[in-house]
Amino acid sequence: MKVLLIKDVKTLGKAGEIKEVADGYGKNFLIGKGLALQATNEVIAKHNAEQKKLALKEEEEIKAAKELAEKINATKLTIRHKVGANGQLIGSVTNKEISEELEKQFSIMVDKKSIVVDNKLKTIGIYEVSCKLGHSVNATLKIDIIAG
Repeated sequence: MKVLLIKDVKTLGKAGEIKEVADGYGKNFLIGKGLALQATNEVIAKHNAEQKKLALKEEEEIKAAKELAEKINATKLTIRHKVGANGQLIGSVTNKEISEELEKQFSIMVDKKSIVVDNKLKTIGIYEVSCKLGHSVNATLKIDIIAG
């Protein structure tokens, strides 16, 4: 009996593969537990159509991430922050603050978890932080911190 695996089965294969198995194992265990479907032409065609749809969706997401990366790379963000008597910032500039300012000034939405600040931003100056946009697309944002 041929089955199309819906989920990974440790001893058999990964999801999306078509395997030849014993009738009892296929009907009672794999299909019974929802791990596979009987591999008919209709089921295989439906699975292939879903895979194409997922590939197109992923391609669109990658394209959108690359466009966002180009916008971010061309952007210089200015953040006003309170400064103490010794020239140091009171507190530090956080990735949450960077995300909010980016949205406020340029209408660019980047999740605060995607912004990676390597060193604490505690002094006035120009810094670069990286933004992980998914699908292994990264961007570098220039930030100018000024006294406010």
